[in-house]
Amino acid sequence: MISRFRPLYGVALAVLALMLTHPAAAQAQHSMAGMSGHTKITIPEDAIYTVADVEFMQGMIAHHAQAIYMSRMAEAHHASPRLIKLAQKIDQSQVAEIALMQDWLRRNGQAVPDTSSWRTMHMAGMLTDEQLKELDAAKGADFDRAYLEMMIQHHEGALQMVEDLMNTPLAGQDVDVGVFANDVVTVQTAEIGVMQRMLSQMSDK
Repeated sequence: MISRFRPLYGVALAVLALMLTHPAAAQAQHSMAGMSGHTKITIPEDAIYTVADVEFMQGMIAHHAQAIYMSRMAEAHHASPRLIKLAQKIDQSQVAEIALMQDWLRRNGQAVPDTSSWRTMHMAGMLTDEQLKELDAAKGADFDRAYLEMMIQHHEGALQMVEDLMNTPLAGQDVDVGVFANDVVTVQTAEIGVMQRMLSQMSDK
């Protein structure tokens, strides 16, 4: 599925690199009405997707964008080589998925959040301003530990978003939405396992 969107990645990477380098701004509580340029969601009569599917894709863009912001702190905060490698993997995979979600929304005539949306949308598991400050203040091994703990929280929030979607009547039936949601569960569950093992190994030292 991702290969269909490959031509978009070059542009997406450039835009994401620009927009994710600015400091965090105050985050509002989750409200789709607070998204810049957002209008009421209208679903065509013959569409398979639902309002919940649109909100999931819009919200997950903000969710992913914050994870990328967090991950791009790693090198400057003197994280370990192993943590930097993990952060780069999360960064790269979620850049590609944001391009996929934006394309899906665009093709279906829905409002398309950009990567600054994480500053005004607070989805399940996303870090608060105080947590972001704590992460930014950490260096070396302290950064590794804070990143792992906070990214586990972040990933668990993404899993909750998928669960909420699948518990919504008629949602998740669009093929692209369903496949993407399942991929989120598979990848992020595996990454949570990796991060928990990394934390355990830090505790053993």
